Formats: sequence, structure tokens, C-alpha cells
Amino acid sequence: MKAVTWQGHRKVSVEEVDDPKIEQPNDAIIKVTSSGLCGSDLHLYETLTPFMTAGDIVGHEPLGEVVEVGPGAQNLAVGDRVVVPFQIACGHCWMCERGLHTQCETTQVTEHGSGAALFGYSKLYGAVAGAQAEYLRVPHADFGPIKVPHGPEDDRFLFLSDVLPTAWQGVEYAQIPHDGTLLVLGLGPIGEMATRIALHRGVRVIAVDLVTERLERAFARGAEVIDLREVDDVAEEVRSKTWGRGADSVIDAVGMEAHGSPMAALAQRAAGMMPKPLAQAMIQRAGVDRLAALYTAIDAVRRGGTISLSGVYGGQADPMPMLTLFDKQIALHMGQANVHRWAGDILPLLVDDDPLGVEQFATHHLDLDAAPQAYADFQQKANNTVKVVFRP
Repeated sequence: MKAVTWQGHRKVSVEEVDDPKIEQPNDAIIKVTSSGLCGSDLHLYETLTPFMTAGDIVGHEPLGEVVEVGPGAQNLAVGDRVVVPFQIACGHCWMCERGLHTQCETTQVTEHGSGAALFGYSKLYGAVAGAQAEYLRVPHADFGPIKVPHGPEDDRFLFLSDVLPTAWQGVEYAQIPHDGTLLVLGLGPIGEMATRIALHRGVRVIAVDLVTERLERAFARGAEVIDLREVDDVAEEVRSKTWGRGADSVIDAVGMEAHGSPMAALAQRAAGMMPKPLAQAMIQRAGVDRLAALYTAIDAVRRGGTISLSGVYGGQADPMPMLTLFDKQIALHMGQANVHRWAGDILPLLVDDDPLGVEQFATHHLDLDAAPQAYADFQQKANNTVKVVFRP
């Protein structure tokens, strides 16, 4: 089969690889009909390369049709149409029973001190083959896959794999008060979808980015927008729009890829040139994040407000303004999305009407062979590349 494989820093290629096979009784094999390119994939492309091995299959946002089922996954049948959450969870451990599927105790990658295994996401998360491929082996298929109706175009349900629950959890974790104001930093796929969800709930949203097309998309949905290129101080601009207090809640949908930290960018490049054991230690312990977005969130949120982190951060030694966090009584809520926890709330918005505009959310639908250019365009924010969907 064809699959998108990681080959090095800023390098992916489409290769012929072996078809996946049933390995455990509760496995299933799906034929992938659509697979998203996620902002998190850029962390593998750019920053987390020391945890990758040439030939790793990437991607973690699949929708497809079941073509084979192990004897322990009889909840599925050949021909079922399923969307597969990006994390691999058992559904019955202590963590899963509490809705914390990204902390699944059955699939935790204890070797690296990480949570649940993820599809296509480096040794840090289990080195499981990813979903930007023609076929995918799905472990713990007796719990993970979510059945969806046949008929509508894939985009109606595809984003239930990651984008929708991640954005939904970001809004939930933001704890926006009644009549409150939400500030969204970053209008990539997660930031824009969080904006749409909040607007659907009647929340006032102020959204920040530096890409014209992304700002225009958010503005067209009803958000107030701030162009990062046109203001000297985002937090001060937000305070000017919120009676001098700041936003009640902030979603940081940027993470370690934030602009504005040249030294962190240099550290990331340096880590990529080190021997892998040293680079892994540097990323995990020394800290190579660009914290510009998080610092902005801390500055722009009002006293007693909440910051919800959806953007991915790594490292343990990054400086945090603890005095400011404590003095302002800021609540921080973060983590990867627990897909099954939110799926029941989201699915009704996908079945009949389309209030979140998921059918028009993707900006590009491409063959797998276009993956190398798609990754480059997404990383460079070129050619209006906001959300790419591969059609294997």
C-alpha cells in the first residue's frame, strides 16, 4: 500500500509499504477514505525529529471502512464506516472510566513517561503506524472506532477524529462565563474550529493570527479579529476591547510553534542536529518551546480568568511567570482531547444540519502523492493552506 512516511527534518515521502495485518484479537483493519494533516504533524516535521525513525508512517486523523475484524472486536463488522480517534485507548481502565482516554493505563507509553499511545506519532507515543495511508491497523478496535452513517461526504465526520473534539475540549476547558469574552490565539485548524464552536454557543470571540486568509475565515463566521502584524501589543489591544480587564478566557491554539522566540527556534534546530539520545533529553528536559503565545495568553487574560491550552508544548525547563500567574489567580487547563468523552455531544451537530461548517472546513483535498508539498505549504502557511485532507 501507499503511505506517507517520515524521512528526516522537514522531509516526508510517499512510499510503498507492507499492508497492515491483524496482530491482536481486538484489532481491526480499515481502508482509509480520508485522512487529515494536523498541526501536530508539523511537530514531527520540525521539532520532535529525534523521536522519529526513517520510514515511520505518520498521520492520526482517519475515516474509513472496516475491511477485516479480529475475533475480539465483534462490535464491528466488515463494511462499517468508522472514524478513528487519534489516541488508542482500551475503554475500561481506571483512566478511561473517568473519561481520560488520553491517559489510558493500558496503552500508556511508560518508557517515555507519556500518556496513551497515538497513531503515527513517534516513539514518545508508542511508534504506532499512522493513518496517512491506504490502510490502517486499529488496536483496541473493540472500543476506539466510532461508527458513523454511510452517505454524506467524508468531511462531515472526519474531523471527529481530532479537530472537533480537540477544539470542543479547548472551549470546555476555557470555562467561559455567561456573557464572557473568549480570546483565541492562533487560527490554524484547532483555533478556527474552537472559534466556530464558541460562536455557535453565542460567545463573543476575539481571534488573533498573522495570516490574512485565516483572519478572513474567522471574521466571516462572526469573530472579531486582531492581525498580529498590525498591533504592537496584543494584550493591550484585547484590554482595550474588554473594559480594561482582559479576556475572561483564552485558548492558546498555537503551542511550541509560536512565532517571536528566535532563541527557541535556534534551540529546536540545534536539537535536530544532535545525536538522538542527547536531542531527546534536550527536548524532554531542557525545553525548546517558543512560549510567545502562552506569554501573550497570560498577559491578555483578566484577573481570575482561565487559560485553556490546546497547542502542544514539550520540555520541562521553560521559564514560567509564576508570580504573574499566582497574582492574577489564573486557572490553567490543558491536555490532549479525550475524544470519546465529547463525541456524544458533537455527533448531533454532524448528522442533520451543519452549524459548524465542517463540510467547507478543509481548504485542500489531495491525493497522498501530494503529501510532501502539502506538508511544506502547511508549515510555511502558503497557498491558503489551513486544513488538508488526503484522499487515499
